[in-house]
Amino acid sequence: MGSTFSSPYSTYGDIAKVSANGASKETAKQDKLGYHGVSASQTMAETDRERMEKYRTIIYRVAKDKDIHPALIAGIISRESRAGHTLIDGGGDWDSKRGAYNGFGLMQVDVNPNGGNHTAIGEWDSEVHLRQATNILIGHIQTIRNKFPGWCTEQKLKGGIAAYNMGPRNVHSYDRVDENTTGGDYSNDVVARAQWYIDNGFN
Repeated sequence: MGSTFSSPYSTYGDIAKVSANGASKETAKQDKLGYHGVSASQTMAETDRERMEKYRTIIYRVAKDKDIHPALIAGIISRESRAGHTLIDGGGDWDSKRGAYNGFGLMQVDVNPNGGNHTAIGEWDSEVHLRQATNILIGHIQTIRNKFPGWCTEQKLKGGIAAYNMGPRNVHSYDRVDENTTGGDYSNDVVARAQWYIDNGFN
């Protein structure tokens, strides 16, 4: 877990205090890693670090404005697009049936009409895009807060991260928060990557 520190980004919980199991074997295979878990998430976050620096300024502007930790935005960018490395003209997750990409931008806003059905805003690597995606994340966190009032703040934050991937209706319990997410590990992987970024300059 990331270092404990006094974070100004506390409205939605402290990402450094969220428990995380890290990447699944399926996710770790993206980088042909022979291991999984937190160490795999850390390795993948480190691989994306140099590319992530290109977006540091806009990440921090959005983070400050939305009161979301910059390391969490970085963690999602790492997971969703490998800091833009896996995208083609800003698109990702090609849907052969639709003949179109399901995701748009660094944080892969879901533009599938049968999925999130969002209309992409801004250029794929722009601050405008990050603001849109972060607003979507915040909306999911707030929905999870209402859905699970008994969860602690950090549990709700983790649930909101899972919901960013698969929608709030697919989050049923905290113990199995990732059961319906891509790779079965989305929030656990994003949190572990975010905590690595906290320990390595995004704080």
